[in-house]
Amino acid sequence: MTKRIVILGCGESGVGAAMLAKQKGFDVFVSDGGKIADHYKQELLQYEVAFEEGSHTAALILNADEVIKSPGIPEKNEWVQALREKNVSIINEIEFASRYTQAKTICITGTNGKTTTTSLVYHLLKKAGLNVAVAGNIGISMCRMVAAGSYDYFVLEISSFQLDDMYQFKADIAVLCNITPDHLDRYNYDLQNYIASKFRISQNQTEDSLFIYCSDDELSVANLAMRKGNARLLPFSFFQKNVPGAWIANGELIVQLDENQSNQFTMYTSELVLKGRHNAYNSMAAAMLAQALDIRKDVIREGLTDFQNVEHRLEYVATIRGVDFINDSKATNVNSAWYALESMDKPTIWVVGGVDKGNDYEMLKELVKEKVRIIVCLGVDNTRIHEAFGRDVDMILNTGSAQEAVHVASKLAKPGETVLLSPACASFDLFKNYEDRGRQFKAAVKNL
Repeated sequence: MTKRIVILGCGESGVGAAMLAKQKGFDVFVSDGGKIADHYKQELLQYEVAFEEGSHTAALILNADEVIKSPGIPEKNEWVQALREKNVSIINEIEFASRYTQAKTICITGTNGKTTTTSLVYHLLKKAGLNVAVAGNIGISMCRMVAAGSYDYFVLEISSFQLDDMYQFKADIAVLCNITPDHLDRYNYDLQNYIASKFRISQNQTEDSLFIYCSDDELSVANLAMRKGNARLLPFSFFQKNVPGAWIANGELIVQLDENQSNQFTMYTSELVLKGRHNAYNSMAAAMLAQALDIRKDVIREGLTDFQNVEHRLEYVATIRGVDFINDSKATNVNSAWYALESMDKPTIWVVGGVDKGNDYEMLKELVKEKVRIIVCLGVDNTRIHEAFGRDVDMILNTGSAQEAVHVASKLAKPGETVLLSPACASFDLFKNYEDRGRQFKAAVKNL
């Protein structure tokens, strides 16, 4: 009897999973409580996958042998609970895809920096001529890539929501960029639950696996000490020498993976295309990983100098009348905004706000006092931003659209200053998502 796979949610991960499951001969059914995007619907029809939208039908879902769930659907969802009661296996599409590839998996997670690090690692491996694909939380599902082609390496950005539904999957190389409080509404407002989710990246690792982490990150270090992992540990740090590991000293990025100093990889941090301390961390992680894969030093060096940064992450937009405009819409939490502000080297007009996820703004206060002249709020309710920074800047104003925020900021900015969109909040009050917010900001800048 053909095994029945039910897919809950029909975004990129759901459609990719449907394509691969159909290709492997399963009885496949897709169910989405909302409207399925037209281009995804066309793909389901093309692959002759049965689906429903706008509602869920119990008889068609609860008879599943296995369910592949969208990462956006929380554990407390009624259908997830009903499936749990029936002891139906619930996994995510990366777990499913991994069953059908022998490729080495390079898996990158963390609260901040994972998209940049993932893109940078992929860039280095591609430049080295390896047969590599990039997938996961970065945009394209792993299932789609496995269905379409054969690869020797997968570079995967993996969110905590994805890790929650992964069980047998093994990361050959795991990178934990950092851990700071985020998405606590999904984890019963318990930070330890969120930390445990992030550390699932290391489950099933063996002695031949690598675990790369930031030894400057207190939560990562404290929780690593409590876990008994088998992988080889490779730390990176801005402040302390690690052998084996990576560190910064005297303006140089240094990687040394064994006691032989002649094997060191070094380059000046001034040569790195990605600027700021947070990007030095991302570059260290990527360089160390590349060297562990025996990629030539000149290839690593070149890759760290010609990489194109990710859209919406400290993305330079334009200089207008002597004012720089920077789009950091991907900064959806306080820690991301801290790194953005820390990297500013000019007086800053800070565009901030959105859906506050229980933010603690205390860690930003000193940076705001030092670097920010004016705050332009971009959100429906800006009360907490006013309360947090009202005494730290010359002026705080409220705006209700990206166009208004850019117009106000450009009027108030002086030549030689920077207008920085780094919201520290989710985008769903005024925008579809952070990409929509960033693109509206860029469009408004270009219309000045």
